[in-house]
Amino acid sequence: METRGGQALTKRILLLSAYHAASHDYWLQGLLNALPEYHWTVLTLPARYFNWRIRGNPLSWVSQESEALTGDYDLLIATSTVDVATLKGLVPTLATCPTAVYFHENQFAYPRSPQQAKHQRVEPQMVNLYAALAADSLWFNSPYNRSSFLEGCRSLMRALPDHVPAMPWLDALDSRARVLPVPLNPVGVAERRPSHTLRLVWNHRWEYDKGIDGLCLAVDALCERGIKVELTLLGQRFRQCPEAAEALVKRLRTDRASVTLVENQFIESRAAYFELLAMQDVVLSTALHDFQGLAIMDAVQAGCIPLVPDRLCYPDFFADEYLYASSPNSPESEAKALVDKLALWIGQPSSRPAVPDLGYLEWPQRCADYRDAIERCIEGRKQKG
Repeated sequence: METRGGQALTKRILLLSAYHAASHDYWLQGLLNALPEYHWTVLTLPARYFNWRIRGNPLSWVSQESEALTGDYDLLIATSTVDVATLKGLVPTLATCPTAVYFHENQFAYPRSPQQAKHQRVEPQMVNLYAALAADSLWFNSPYNRSSFLEGCRSLMRALPDHVPAMPWLDALDSRARVLPVPLNPVGVAERRPSHTLRLVWNHRWEYDKGIDGLCLAVDALCERGIKVELTLLGQRFRQCPEAAEALVKRLRTDRASVTLVENQFIESRAAYFELLAMQDVVLSTALHDFQGLAIMDAVQAGCIPLVPDRLCYPDFFADEYLYASSPNSPESEAKALVDKLALWIGQPSSRPAVPDLGYLEWPQRCADYRDAIERCIEGRKQKG
């Protein structure tokens, strides 16, 4: 620790989050609570108007937060939606500040929305790439996130028409990369009440990338086979809700199906949310994108068994017994694989795996990793300088 006049100096960190979604705030609040020995200055922008936000965040901050940006900092931590390269050009004092970019997600592996043209994907990808090039350290929340980002960079370079840099610079990015999952807040597990009917929960954002169509196919397959289950739908909802989600809820409320819709709501209170999760048996994912799967991990902490596709980040955190076969090009086959596993668990309860232990991902176990990453980034720049 640096001292001045015999007094320890508190290291100052500027943290920027340009598209501050709920999962980003969960990480941020955990970071502030776990590492109070640092002096934190935090600037965030709302998670809306994505295309404007990812390119316009330097303009927004420079015009509104000039004093905060020009402070004397030991480290800049920015999420991957921050246009770090442009911001450093506009704020000279940040140009030499040690910098770490935290990737909650990367735009190379993010599925394209139905409304998004192919060319609209390149701009966000370039923001990710330039941010990485302008940083001293790259922190990813999963091995999948790290590998898909680097492979996405390679694919982009192969697609560009001319004056493309040689690939060795990607090795430099890889050498700066480190996996730092979003740590989990410890939760007390409520006493579970037994049920004769298997209780399923799907607790993801109601958006296209979370695979609501896949859930619909799975529910259809359950009904066709007459498999009785209870279903709880949670997760954040928005003004524009996927049509498939609305159709699913309507069908379950009107049809005499083997799938009973028990709950359908978004719960703001974390305590109430975990109470409801603790009443479920199995948490499902049908996601097209997930870089760590915090919603799944919430439910596992509450005592649910995860049933997730064998793709994305899930194999990084869960053993084969929790995975069902992934068939992205055949949604019906994938839904069948999910239902086959549920049918096995219902017919042979002894085949159900135990709830996995995620204690190794909780803040008390991960705090030292973050402290080490912060100190290494700060000291690494000093050694270069």
